[in-house]
Amino acid sequence: MAGAARDLNHLRTFLAVHRTGSFTAAARVLELSQPTVTAHIAALERELGRELFARRGSGVSAAPYADALAAQIAGPLDSLAIAALPSSADPRDEAQPVHLAGPAELLSARVLPALSQLVVQGVRVRIATGLTDPLLDELRVGRHDLVIATTRPRSRSVDSVPLMDEEFVLVASPAWAGRLRASGAPQRIAEEVPRQLHSVPLIAYAEDLPITRRYWRHVFGRKLAQSPSITVPDLRSVKAAVIADAGFAVLPRYLCVEALASGALTELYSPDDPPINTAYLAWRSGPSTNPHVALVREEIRRAARAW
Repeated sequence: MAGAARDLNHLRTFLAVHRTGSFTAAARVLELSQPTVTAHIAALERELGRELFARRGSGVSAAPYADALAAQIAGPLDSLAIAALPSSADPRDEAQPVHLAGPAELLSARVLPALSQLVVQGVRVRIATGLTDPLLDELRVGRHDLVIATTRPRSRSVDSVPLMDEEFVLVASPAWAGRLRASGAPQRIAEEVPRQLHSVPLIAYAEDLPITRRYWRHVFGRKLAQSPSITVPDLRSVKAAVIADAGFAVLPRYLCVEALASGALTELYSPDDPPINTAYLAWRSGPSTNPHVALVREEIRRAARAW
């Protein structure tokens, strides 16, 4: 690294800007004002005699030299930040709440129950729900500490690990399943299932049917030619409508386990190769100043091994 760059605060600010791709986001993560971040970068550029970032309308892009500098200093600065954290990560120690975000259904069915003991011990959690792309954008600018993402995050400012595989199942109420069996169509022949369901109301998460269309393509090898009768942006509500005999749906198995076991739902078709989607646990690169973030992250990962 260039020997002239001696101010660690300037280097920390540079690394935050490089990781987030934005002066505004870096200011939020570092809890500094944006003018302070701008001044730090300007001072570092003067020391190094190089421009580090090209200013864009929506943020900044790093110069090649900035990429090399970030790779050189990230490890040492992260180690220093970890060393500066309190020596104890006891959940009873006072700390800021952990801001966790993700799909409402997965958070309620799996994640929140897994955190109950940490909460009892004093860890505070603040939950936000939403779609993956906006939540990851908010993670990068410091609004969340952890995000459950339904697609793999692809950003140099975000680290992630696979958390669980969601398997999707085609379900209806026992009453609808009985009507379909009574129609005489062979239930276990993939070619017949789409034809048989075409006259059954479809309950879906969204108008563009992302989950159902994917199931049809993967399992039946054809395009879904059906419009939804009900759309509701909460898979728990989709499940409730199906249980109430409103029609059929494609849902993640984790959300249906109890209803399938009790007979409230019936799986209409069981393919040898069901479609799956991998969920990821994501966080901003570098150490957090809140020790409870690591506690929550590791507890979610531990619990996910049994999901």
